[in-house]
Amino acid sequence: MELHEVLAQEFGIKVEYSQNIINLLDEGCTIPFIARYRKEMHGTCDDQTLRAFADRLKYLRNLNEEKAKVEKTITEQGKWTEELKVALENAKTLTEVEDIYRPYKPKRKTRATVAIAKGLEPLADTLQSQSKSVEIRKEAEKYITEEVPTVDDALQGAKDIIAERISDDADLRKELRALIENKGIIVCELLENENSPVYETYANFKQEVKALPSHRVLAINRGEKEKCLKVDIELNEELSLNIISKHFKKNNPDTDAIMEEVIADAYERLLFPSLERECRNNLTDMANEQAIKMFEVNLKPLLMEAPLKNNIILGLDPAYRTGCKIAVIDKNGNVLDTTVIYPTPPQSKTEESIEKLKTLIEKHRVDIISIGNGTASKEAEIFVAELIKHVSRPVSYAVVSEAGASVYSASKLGAEEFPDYDVSLRSAVSIARRLQDPLAELIKIDVKSIGVGQYQHDMPQNRLTEVLTGVVEDCVNSVGVDLNTASPSLLSYVSGLNMSIAKNIVDYRAKVKGIKNRQELLAVPKLGPKAFEQCAGFLRVVGGDDILDNTAVHPESYEATRKLLKLFDMTEEDVKNGNISNLPNLITLKGEEKVAKECEIGVPTLNDITKELLKPGRDIRESMPKPVLRSDVITMEDLKEGMVFSGVVRNVIDFGAFVDIGVHQDGLVHISQISDSYIKHPSEVLKVGQRVDVKILSVDLNKKRISLTMKGIDKE
Repeated sequence: MELHEVLAQEFGIKVEYSQNIINLLDEGCTIPFIARYRKEMHGTCDDQTLRAFADRLKYLRNLNEEKAKVEKTITEQGKWTEELKVALENAKTLTEVEDIYRPYKPKRKTRATVAIAKGLEPLADTLQSQSKSVEIRKEAEKYITEEVPTVDDALQGAKDIIAERISDDADLRKELRALIENKGIIVCELLENENSPVYETYANFKQEVKALPSHRVLAINRGEKEKCLKVDIELNEELSLNIISKHFKKNNPDTDAIMEEVIADAYERLLFPSLERECRNNLTDMANEQAIKMFEVNLKPLLMEAPLKNNIILGLDPAYRTGCKIAVIDKNGNVLDTTVIYPTPPQSKTEESIEKLKTLIEKHRVDIISIGNGTASKEAEIFVAELIKHVSRPVSYAVVSEAGASVYSASKLGAEEFPDYDVSLRSAVSIARRLQDPLAELIKIDVKSIGVGQYQHDMPQNRLTEVLTGVVEDCVNSVGVDLNTASPSLLSYVSGLNMSIAKNIVDYRAKVKGIKNRQELLAVPKLGPKAFEQCAGFLRVVGGDDILDNTAVHPESYEATRKLLKLFDMTEEDVKNGNISNLPNLITLKGEEKVAKECEIGVPTLNDITKELLKPGRDIRESMPKPVLRSDVITMEDLKEGMVFSGVVRNVIDFGAFVDIGVHQDGLVHISQISDSYIKHPSEVLKVGQRVDVKILSVDLNKKRISLTMKGIDKE
């Protein structure tokens, strides 16, 4: 089968759609562009499906390249056969290809290669044939030389050669691989080490390989790396030896004992250690993919949290000794004022700090205070709750995650943006902006530092970055970007753009004092027709020359859009004034297919254009849950078993979810406490940013742990 046919079958799409996606990717089209503006070519696949398709295409192309290399190498050795050709064609994975290549792979010095160099390969052939007409010890006498002084030496060399052949047998490896995956047991032993108490859970730990959840694999790996755990895989040896015997033993009384010895040696010295390593690597790869998947699942709703637009926000970066850094930002995120206050120990200048912030709040008409959730945030929150009582205007506060804020503050980007501010003041600005526009602010931070996953530093970093960058791209492009206010960081994630072109756009708009329409983009240095095609639909011009420039309608569809409006006696002025609410009904009455045909577009594009015309300039994040705003504070000491709270999911992991219930410490809802029905993973029910009702199960003040449940809550 051709690649596009294989992929069509795997993804359950039409063969022509599969070929179209491959062509579009090969032409350099981005996933967001293909997902949004080429729906007719792929049958409306979403961005996640298209990314999975692109990953799989890359794997299959790599597989084909490896097959070609293997065929070339074996052919050059003069050992290529029809049997190998069939085996290689049928290989579905890189592991299977590696197994086929293994016997022909140039080897470093091994016991078998030494024996072959001594001329013992023909004796190995004779022994392996297990012919009843040959007396093997007598046969071995023919191979005695200066290098091989005795019969036993000759036989040992032959046995070493056969042991390596057994280890290299592709069919046998496949069978034993399946056995270790289905019957293998992972065993952990706790070693004495200063960090050992962290891994007490894994003292005398045993679990079937197939039942091992990914978070446990990663915990075991970390424990082993820190020399706190000794980790092995146990497998029924008798079962394994029987399988090898079935492949290689022919029941000849004269050779049975020797072959049993060879089989045991091949298994213990070569096969099992190799398959154990392979199994551990596979477990790690699968656990990494699952952990990366959880990052992906958690990151998207975090980036897509509703922005608190049109608010003056005061950002507060809490600290003890060095004081709390303050930054006030206007409705566009520009800094209005900064200061430092000392309401927390050791200074505890509460009254002075209240007076200072009261003045700032009145002066700039602050609406909301954004508090970072790091060191001293509990004390800062108590202080802010008290401050609000002394302020004459309505002010509320929210606690936001400051994960990665310090990374941004100390970064080159932070220094470029605020060269005159010290690191902690930059953090205060970032904390304020995270509430005002989470997406625009969080994209400035290395996504791995945002803190919505587990074991992020143990992941293969390139793969993690690739996946998370994809999530950011999808979010930025689905929201759209204001061409005249977006930072270079935000613009760089737009389909078809990079940081260099993004900076050119910012320089160009400063030079022309604001971009008036999308066509102007073609005047930006390095932004050619291909980049324009990829990016134009995702960039918005607010209050520009053409209302369509403030929608996700692509310029290539402007003519079709005008035809659509004309068809129902509507104008772009009607779009601007919101007088086209009847358009969907009119299209339905006339018939979607018919309207699409008259406008020379497909039905999916027609539907997208209609949605955009109804709400030009809309922000899809406005439908998302808003951040929780508070005016009072509760502490862990206030919590009692059985209390019910409305909370916000902060992180979803393999064994549960962390929920913010308004105290300094997030509570854990274990997977067993999420639903009355069985669920395989918390992400089936919960996502980051979701509002949930939870009940306190227990509070451990010493360990600062809150256990929550979502079960048995009286909804009334």
